[in-house]
Amino acid sequence: MTRRHQQITEALRHAIADGRYPVGSALPSESELTALYDVSRGTVRHALGTLLDAGLIGSRQGARHVVMSTAPSQSFSELRSFAQWARAGGHVPGGLVLDSARGAADGEEAALLRLAPGDPVLRVRRLRTLDGDPVLLERTVYAGWVADAVARLPADCESVTTALRDSTGLVFAHGEHHLDAVAAGTVDAKELGVRRGSPLLRVRRTTTSGDGRPVETSDDRYRPGAVVFTVRNSTRANPLARTTVE
Repeated sequence: MTRRHQQITEALRHAIADGRYPVGSALPSESELTALYDVSRGTVRHALGTLLDAGLIGSRQGARHVVMSTAPSQSFSELRSFAQWARAGGHVPGGLVLDSARGAADGEEAALLRLAPGDPVLRVRRLRTLDGDPVLLERTVYAGWVADAVARLPADCESVTTALRDSTGLVFAHGEHHLDAVAAGTVDAKELGVRRGSPLLRVRRTTTSGDGRPVETSDDRYRPGAVVFTVRNSTRANPLARTTVE
């Protein structure tokens, strides 16, 4: 049975998505939500905390929570797979391998995966969906040592991260991300259902195992409006690094 705070989270999430609480507007106070849903203040705070973690609302001490976005967000403070992030936000993830081929690592791939040029790799192009809608096109290159395990996964595997952990014990422990914007090419436009030339959020990531061994490097392209990445920082810790464009 769904717990009460999850029901409240979903009710508020839908209210934000359908415009009842537009971006910039304030949610009802905790007291008002407590009365509206006939629950304890702790239950309301749990629900609001989930929305905060998803980046949909913001908070300021002594003030009501304000709607920050209608799109699901992903924080850089933790490493999650697409499926893990989607389910944590109350969405249904999906995935489908469009094509897969073994080959030899080029110079850039070899450098990112700490291989020698020409070493074997597996290249996979995968379309990710959120609640049935295409939102992400991944072009992932896997190091040869994990290629067989990846190739054995079904084409519609929901979470490669979880499947590899369960089948091989491999844990994706560290990730480095580089963000920029690119124009959708012919393939991107077709798979993501956008016009050619539309702006896409690109995340180039390299993921390593717990012992620091590179597992994969990927070029991920998100459909406009599909996701918001969130960086939370403070005077004590700042996970965001700024670099110049080369």
